[in-house]
Amino acid sequence: MGSRDRDRVPPPSVHKEWDLRFGKNDAKKGWEELCRCAPGNTRRAFEDIRSEPCPEPQRQRQHRLRGRLSTYRINGEPHPLWCYEVTGGGRVFYCVVEAKRLVWLIHAGPGHPKVTD
Repeated sequence: MGSRDRDRVPPPSVHKEWDLRFGKNDAKKGWEELCRCAPGNTRRAFEDIRSEPCPEPQRQRQHRLRGRLSTYRINGEPHPLWCYEVTGGGRVFYCVVEAKRLVWLIHAGPGHPKVTD
């Protein structure tokens, strides 16, 4: 079996849940690391993002990024970039494509990302 044959099977979206996909290979690796380090918190992040990626009002651990990090371009189109604080340092950055009910995970990892310092 190749490495792709061993990929985890994601649960299907039901009702009004959003589709979550990895936008970068590093995000996939970081997600797996978060799953090992903090499985309960990572599961909660998955469920929160899948059900309501852009909560209003924004939650303490789930908020839109600001400034130069407020948007992310996919195929030249700007989309809002959000952050979910999984642990004290662990973060998931994700981009929301509302028209497709699609969420792209751009960054995930157990350590605080340097780009936000």
